[in-house]
Amino acid sequence: MSLPPALPSVRLTIVGDTTATSKCDEGYLRVKRLSLVARYGDAPVASAHFRYDTVERWNQDAVAVVPHFQREGVRHVILRSAVRPPLALRPDPIIGSPIPLPDGVAHGELWEICAGLVEKDERTPEGLVRCVVRETHEELGLRVAEAKVHQLGGAMLPSSGIIGEVIYIYECEVDPDAYEPPEGDGSPLEHGARIHHVPLDEALDWCERGLLPDAKTELGIRRLASRLQGRTA
Repeated sequence: MSLPPALPSVRLTIVGDTTATSKCDEGYLRVKRLSLVARYGDAPVASAHFRYDTVERWNQDAVAVVPHFQREGVRHVILRSAVRPPLALRPDPIIGSPIPLPDGVAHGELWEICAGLVEKDERTPEGLVRCVVRETHEELGLRVAEAKVHQLGGAMLPSSGIIGEVIYIYECEVDPDAYEPPEGDGSPLEHGARIHHVPLDEALDWCERGLLPDAKTELGIRRLASRLQGRTA
């Protein structure tokens, strides 16, 4: 059985921590500490007050896209390496399970489909498609026409108990030989990112074996496979 290729081996080190001197409503992520009551249908009495923390982000929503192509009769999908600091900086180790996580996850490294945040001028159905086109070029160096971009099922809520983020998943067929050097977004986390083409059936096998633990990636791959199966039925 195949395994995903080696990740770039990016390691993060904390060189400063301003948590103790920062306010919860400053910075890119803002923590809101709220007091809530719950009302149940037409009942005249609400619950007691209870505390609840939520997280907000300037760009609340995101798109994710599964680029794919066919070569010699085999459908491939394109993955990209990513570094996720919250994984790398966990204070507690990830609990083991009968299906172990792949190498790299403990350091925040994952194979993912490409994704990006929706800008303020992209908050329409047409704008989301423009965002997909922009992110596909920025992260993969591939240009795709808006007409080739198709929504892939409904919206995904990745962590609704903490943040109201919505991820809109798309697919697009691309020409894998038309690469340009990816621009990236200038972040050190995107420096040296790797791109990998994998047959769709192999990617599905990796999902089954827990080798692609990023939720939007597994969901996007499975939805693409289901859609393509429907096209050929």
